[in-house]
Amino acid sequence: MSVARGSESVAVLIVDADPAQRRLITAHLESRTDRCFVPLACATADEAIAVARRVGANILIADIDSIGGTERLGEIASGPTPVIAISAGGSLTAAVAAMRAGAVDYLAKPIGAAALIERLEAAIAGWGQRNVAVQAVSTPAPDSQSQFQGFVGASPRMLSVYQQIRRIAPSRAPVFITGESGTGKEVCARAIHVLSRPGDRPFIAINCSAIPKDLIESEIFGHVRGAFTGAVESRPGAAELADGGTLLLDEIGEMDLGLQAKLLRFIQTGRIRRVGGVEEKAVDARFVCATNRDPLVEVRDGRFRQDLFYRLNVLPICLPALRDRREDILPLAEGFLASFSAEEGRGFGGFAPAAAAMLEGYAWPGNVRQLQNVIRRIVVLFDGPEVTPGMLPSEIGAPAAAENSPAIRPGSPDGGLRPFWVQERDIIETALAAFGGNTSRAAAALEISPSTIYRKRQAWAERRTA
Repeated sequence: MSVARGSESVAVLIVDADPAQRRLITAHLESRTDRCFVPLACATADEAIAVARRVGANILIADIDSIGGTERLGEIASGPTPVIAISAGGSLTAAVAAMRAGAVDYLAKPIGAAALIERLEAAIAGWGQRNVAVQAVSTPAPDSQSQFQGFVGASPRMLSVYQQIRRIAPSRAPVFITGESGTGKEVCARAIHVLSRPGDRPFIAINCSAIPKDLIESEIFGHVRGAFTGAVESRPGAAELADGGTLLLDEIGEMDLGLQAKLLRFIQTGRIRRVGGVEEKAVDARFVCATNRDPLVEVRDGRFRQDLFYRLNVLPICLPALRDRREDILPLAEGFLASFSAEEGRGFGGFAPAAAAMLEGYAWPGNVRQLQNVIRRIVVLFDGPEVTPGMLPSEIGAPAAAENSPAIRPGSPDGGLRPFWVQERDIIETALAAFGGNTSRAAAALEISPSTIYRKRQAWAERRTA
């Protein structure tokens, strides 16, 4: 297939994880009458590769985050098919990074129809009548030992996880993912979804711990108009939206027993009933569940139904904590540093040996999510050729001292006393990192109100700028 002019068709491959964005761009393309655009929508780069292998494409519109960043963009753009990069919250830095990676153009979301068509026409004109080698778009760099479907790490524990994912992905049986907070349970679920079978199929994730108990049933099963106060219109739930694809129930251990019984019936029958409705609807979705709790302990203590657990725990995967795969800490940190430095326009090229040793020696209670947050904080607050020990948060430099005696450090000239606000800041920032930036959960763990955290962080920001 070649890039067409005039009335000839142009196959446009759209890669965006947001289904609303895929529909919007598709609608923009289908609204044109002066040229026949044929939109092909996919959620990830791997799905796009599968589609491209089957039908081909003339031009690619790729959301940078959905395909895995500018590095993956560079791999795809290295072929003869023109690539227009898009991203949310566009900035000059993001545009420059995309163009350096090989994109022919860049658009920031939200994308208007006129701007989209104008850029497409310009890309087509610039590319001329050159034949499009679909294989260049459809052949990604194979997963290396250290990178796999969004994961980074070549430790024996992670290589075992990769192998498990490859084996179970083609199956339709339920998957039960366990692991501490921040170990990548949703990344694992998406990898299973992507590798299960090709095609533009929905991946719907719902976090059971982030939704009030009186609303979670509606979020999963949907509701009809008038079912409860505020239900002004009928709305499908996550189960219906996942029909034909994958439904991830994250933190399923937070679900109350009454709703667990309804979920069990859904799994057994494959049929759902919206809240307040009488009609049942068949739904074909693959179940992937995740929790940071020990499911056997939850079953033993009566907080999780035993029959539901055995229904879901057909294909178990346990993700290791970051402290149990220390050889992956530095590769992860380097990847985050490169990505955030490009995003923020910083000049970091790596870590000083002492800083790297401190990263590898820390226990990382918040796992990969905490490491990611720490590196982002460093990139925002500092700049330089490399990350030095002084740029790292205090709890990483001396975790044992912080745990045993955060207020006093004997042997120092001033008696080791640290200002109270510094100790308070370190405690709160550590809690936030451990819970992936979730203020409500961090506040609950510290037994303070979320407003206290917001107020104190504002005060610290004002202190820095004073």
